Amino acid sequence: MESNIFKLNDKIYSNNNNTLLDIVNTLNKLINRSKDNHIIKTLGDVITKLNSIINENKINVELIRNDIFSLYNKFNKRFAELKVDNTKNKELKYETGRYVGQVLNGLKEGKGIFYGNNGDKYEGEWKNDKMEGKGIFYWSSGNIYEGDWINGNMEGKGIKYWYSGSCQGDRYEGDWKDGKHEGKGIYYYNSGDKYEGSWRNGQKEGKGIYYWNDGDRYEGDWKNGNMDGRGIYYYNNGKIYVGDYKNNKKDGKGIVYYKNGDRMMGDYSKDKKIGKHIRLTKIGDIKIEKFY
Repeated sequence: MESNIFKLNDKIYSNNNNTLLDIVNTLNKLINRSKDNHIIKTLGDVITKLNSIINENKINVELIRNDIFSLYNKFNKRFAELKVDNTKNKELKYETGRYVGQVLNGLKEGKGIFYGNNGDKYEGEWKNDKMEGKGIFYWSSGNIYEGDWINGNMEGKGIKYWYSGSCQGDRYEGDWKDGKHEGKGIYYYNSGDKYEGSWRNGQKEGKGIYYWNDGDRYEGDWKNGNMDGRGIYYYNNGKIYVGDYKNNKKDGKGIVYYKNGDRMMGDYSKDKKIGKHIRLTKIGDIKIEKFY
């Protein structure tokens, strides 16, 4: 394979467009097949020389610019992978536990497992000595997170299972940021309840739907984990409330639609009707009711 690589050097200086494109294709194949650091470095040198010649002679730069850019990216990625491959299965010891896996320049890099002295365990990908990429974290309590990591934190897409503590039996599937629910996600409660919607800083925030195990449902705005803003509450008996909420309670303007076709509109404060409420019956009658 090496002899074929070095033969490419003579073709580099050709002004033939087809020859240049042939080189690009050949280098792609060689990088994909190569397992040797020296060969990879040689490929990098050839790519650099090719790019230099193309720029100097301005030979159809537009035609193969994307191919050269792709080759650079592939070369850098593959070379980094091979450097890590050559240092796998090492063990590093720390005051907090031990690591078994791939190492680069004395740091955890690639794939590996960290065993904490407290019983915690992380198994997955690492970058610059931190958990990054895909991985699974096993807490000594029994809880498990499986998904994406960035800079040592749960971030991206992931699932967490609670097998102990106050959240035992719960499960969250969705977006994470800095170790907290953030973005879109679904939280399944051990009671049978479910929330599906937006999260921020670990709290329900934005638009979302909460399903109770008795059949009730709320669709609307959330703030700091509470129903807050405009929303619709569907009762399991067929009644529907449409209106304002604050801190999980009806607060502001609202309309109640009854199963028999009647509807009542008025003001609310902390879940209680206040002032005058107008009831419109299904047959068109209007009734005024006062609440204090």
